[in-house]
Amino acid sequence: MKTRADHSTYSAPAEGKSQHGRIVSELGLAIVGGQLQPGDKLPPEAQLLERYEISRPVLREAVRVLVAKGLVVSRQRAGAIVRPRNEWHLLDPDVLYWLIQAQPQRDFVQTLLEVRQIFEPAAAALAAKAATDEQLAGIATAYEGMAAAKTTAELLEPDLAFHRRIAEATGNDLLAYIGNMLSLALRESIILSSQLPNTHELSLPRHKAILTALQARDPLGARQATLVQLDETGDDINSVLANDGRVNLA
Repeated sequence: MKTRADHSTYSAPAEGKSQHGRIVSELGLAIVGGQLQPGDKLPPEAQLLERYEISRPVLREAVRVLVAKGLVVSRQRAGAIVRPRNEWHLLDPDVLYWLIQAQPQRDFVQTLLEVRQIFEPAAAALAAKAATDEQLAGIATAYEGMAAAKTTAELLEPDLAFHRRIAEATGNDLLAYIGNMLSLALRESIILSSQLPNTHELSLPRHKAILTALQARDPLGARQATLVQLDETGDDINSVLANDGRVNLA
């Protein structure tokens, strides 16, 4: 039976991955998954060197990566200590991947949906005012790609592009960055909701309503259309999860 990691759209650590990458992945998942709690020290250096059969420079480089991701702080004599959860770089692709693996599926998709409900309606409203004609054309092209898709695999990239381009069309670099990072997690949501019969046909009018409001330069309409799309997406996901409480992402 395949595990969730087997089905994830993220790239799980490959066979033969470098020792450095393996250490980062295993320690990162241990932190995000709660085996190592905030305030805990990483295992002693000597223990990690023996466990992974690596050199000290390789281990220290791995710890530096975890420091850069906000998961640990390295202090002289004290070693590497797990930082509080609110200091983790949760939009870092690796940290986000570990979070998806560590959390119950229902919890993760609910967290993601809450973030989307705050972010996407406001981004759409701003994009309706700020988007250039070229950016609106790019959003329309993404929608056309969704409409032409015949399978979930074909739908995925244009659907992601649709949402990412709306964030870019706000003209705000920070919002565009957040939208791009959220698109990594959004893959999971799209694949999950797409397991419902006819979900493609149902989702197209929702996205078309957003596009129409953007093209009309209607901020309130864009906000409302996005809220409706997210509400119905939430219903779709809950229907899928209600089947057995947990499904594989394929």
